[in-house]
Amino acid sequence: MRKILVSFSLSAMLACAAQGSMAADIAAGKTRAMQCAACHGPDGHAVTPQTPNLAGQDEDYLAEQLKDFRSGTRQNETMSVIAKPLSDTEIANLAGYFSSLK
Repeated sequence: MRKILVSFSLSAMLACAAQGSMAADIAAGKTRAMQCAACHGPDGHAVTPQTPNLAGQDEDYLAEQLKDFRSGTRQNETMSVIAKPLSDTEIANLAGYFSSLK
């Protein structure tokens, strides 16, 4: 029983440490999102009907979509160009920022 408890505790600590190291920098995401405001709005609410709202979207979903645009798995004339130079850290920050909005 003690081995199971120790093993569980170690697993939980490792999971928390890994999660903490990947935490998004919301302030950096907000700064980087300035170029997104032209289409997605300054508060993550799109300015045109064909552009998706980003405010409040799931962080993992947003990051996955940006990575797909960057890799070419998902195609969009505008987003493919915008996402191409983004680093994993910038993507995490953007996703964290937009998911934090109401």
